[in-house]
Amino acid sequence: MKSNKKAYAAVFGVVILTALSGSQPLLPAQHSAAQWSVQVNAIDPGDVKIEPAFKVAIYENLLGELAKTKQFKQVLRSGDRSANGLPDLLILKTTVEKYTAGSETRRAVTTVSGATKLKVRSQLCTREGQVILERSVDGNVRFFGGNLRATHNLAHNVANAIKQSTLPAATTSVSE
Repeated sequence: MKSNKKAYAAVFGVVILTALSGSQPLLPAQHSAAQWSVQVNAIDPGDVKIEPAFKVAIYENLLGELAKTKQFKQVLRSGDRSANGLPDLLILKTTVEKYTAGSETRRAVTTVSGATKLKVRSQLCTREGQVILERSVDGNVRFFGGNLRATHNLAHNVANAIKQSTLPAATTSVSE
């Protein structure tokens, strides 16, 4: 008899939790960045000689890492026509400040040399050109992995810097 009461209580608890999970959570308001969309501009090499593969890899990894943060309504590519109609759009501009080519072979032999290093300046701007966030961010691969792994680490660090910052509230309200 006691085991039946425990079973009923457990089932009742599961039913209540299931019913509550469909309703709006009782949490503080979401981070204001959830209202923004972001467009990632092509990578500007600046005065740095960087291989085209690195520019493309930084760009593609930024798109992926920003989407993973789930902070933005949409993550758009440069030139995406759907960005024209979006009221709350931020533009991510990334300029390479420093690039040190590495060597996978050297990294495999020694931990002292062979690191691939990247440093970029990332700016999050409004359409009007107002800079809302500006950071210098590093990415590198020191021990194991291919040279292009530095671009993934860099994009991850840029996304984290944006995620940890406080963005202004978007001008339009979110209707979901």
